[in-house]
Amino acid sequence: MSYQFYVPTRTLFGVGMLNELHNQTMPGKKAMVVISNGKSMKATGTLDRVLKELSAADVESAVFDKVQANPLRSTVMEGAAFAKENGCDFVVALGGGSVMDASKAMAAMATNDGDIWDYMFGGTGRGKTLLNKALPIICISTTAGTGSEADQWGVITNDETNEKIGFGGYDCLFPVLSIVDPELMVSVPAKFTAYQGFDALFHSTECYISKAHNLMGDMLALTAIENIGKYLARAVKDGTDLEAREGVAFANNLSGQVMTVSCCTSEHSMEHAMSAYHQELPHGAGLIMISKEYYQHFVNCHVCDERFVAMAKALGKSDASCAQDFVDVLVQLQKDCGVADLKMSDFGIQESELDILARNARETMGGLFEADPCELSHEQCVAIYQKSYR
Repeated sequence: MSYQFYVPTRTLFGVGMLNELHNQTMPGKKAMVVISNGKSMKATGTLDRVLKELSAADVESAVFDKVQANPLRSTVMEGAAFAKENGCDFVVALGGGSVMDASKAMAAMATNDGDIWDYMFGGTGRGKTLLNKALPIICISTTAGTGSEADQWGVITNDETNEKIGFGGYDCLFPVLSIVDPELMVSVPAKFTAYQGFDALFHSTECYISKAHNLMGDMLALTAIENIGKYLARAVKDGTDLEAREGVAFANNLSGQVMTVSCCTSEHSMEHAMSAYHQELPHGAGLIMISKEYYQHFVNCHVCDERFVAMAKALGKSDASCAQDFVDVLVQLQKDCGVADLKMSDFGIQESELDILARNARETMGGLFEADPCELSHEQCVAIYQKSYR
């Protein structure tokens, strides 16, 4: 019955909410606006809109436009140096989960000494604690996938060591303000809408079966799962369907909150290993590839059948009566979204490296294995990869 719930972020949620940015209290006078190294924020005019909103709030801006789909340690350090060189006293993350994750790490390293990897727990990280508060962060989400606008975590990749590890947990890394405006998401291509939507889904499904589950997390998770089941396929089919976009964005925001009160499981560790070695693999796509066999493993173990039944019902199978129903409805949703046939081999993953991936998952983010509903051995982890491999 016990839990701790602390989500201090002021969230403006809904269509058109970006237009309210200039009316909000700003946490500083000069913003480092962080965007990806792609073209969408500039091409759609979203960056210009944000800069105008900040200007209307009497805030100066400097744009950092180098964040990758899987943000790198080197980019985090470059961004932190950029913030200091330009005298920025807060950060505006404009983009998807990668941009928001990187922005949190940049905000931390703009005020702390050393390298971001000094503050990583797991792998080759040195496990140091931040001594100074990070710069304040505003998140403006343009995708619905990671829930990063609602939590105090980010994931960073060290491409020199093939490690992809979660960073954060500090109260100062919660965004002071987040804007979730579904209008900013209509240009996201169908396949990425699906990838991101399933990432949001798995944050909630993992937290729901996790040993860390609790009443507050359960409430948030089931509502998020319901909204993914109801709206994701619609958003994939028609990106201009604002009702569907809003439903998926709501699910995503709740999934971010779930992670502050519960804990993901080893599914995320396993995918992080995949994209740590294969930078071009979208995180959500990797999760989809292993999801059927991952959840099938725990269904076969019968460790929390009633929770799988509840998730199957939330995902849309109202007459669900056994744990297997969850796997079946999950696969059907993937078919409806056109992502059921993703292949690891298409992203360069070779069957010969699956043992390495399983070891990497446990060495870099072994803590999530502790949250699994029952123990997942190295051999079982490899078997899930093998059954998922195509």
